[in-house]
Amino acid sequence: MMKKLFPCIALLTITGFYAQNMKNFSVPKEYKKVIEVKGDLDKDGKDETVLVFETDKTASDYERAPGKKDYKRVFYILKNEKEQLKIWKENSTLLYSSGMGFYPDDNILNIQIKNNCLVVKQQFSSNSRHTQTSKHTFRFQNGDFYLIGSYDNFADNCEFDFTNEVNFSTGKVLVDKEYSSCDEDQKTPENVHKEFVHKLKTLIKMDDYRMGEHQFRIPGLKEDFVF
Repeated sequence: MMKKLFPCIALLTITGFYAQNMKNFSVPKEYKKVIEVKGDLDKDGKDETVLVFETDKTASDYERAPGKKDYKRVFYILKNEKEQLKIWKENSTLLYSSGMGFYPDDNILNIQIKNNCLVVKQQFSSNSRHTQTSKHTFRFQNGDFYLIGSYDNFADNCEFDFTNEVNFSTGKVLVDKEYSSCDEDQKTPENVHKEFVHKLKTLIKMDDYRMGEHQFRIPGLKEDFVF
């Protein structure tokens, strides 16, 4: 019986120590709340709170309209300990700024807690024809949040639709390139569809992940899978 109890006691001790060392959360002055979602991220039966804020720090000199500037965004993952919200995780590198893209007012930012994972979906138009969509899934394990899924779609409203998707838990990778044309007489390249398995030696922590700065070779193609 004691052997069975010891791991549980040790886990509770570590969890309690970690909680005591988390800083209390208060809304930073001049920050504007964009999103709030709740859900259980560490399977302890208690909901965490995820808050996204538009900060007071400008990301660029871009101005959509008088007074509507381009601001950096940040999100917090908060734990509720004895009626006090505490900062479990803070990240300011994963989210696009408020003025990103060609039509910032039409941008999409969606955050969900699904199957105990944090799912971050973003979409913006890079010009009048191109749309960029990304989705990143993070799971809490081994004491930290790790990237376990990445989806990226780059589409032109007339000529192409490219998708790169990977599940790092299974290693399953999908590369899909579809070509089209608004000109019926124009010849288009052949479509490309590849599925293969690529497992990372070490999963990437949320704090170490930077969109577009990670890659591995696609078998049979002279290009890399960038995520």
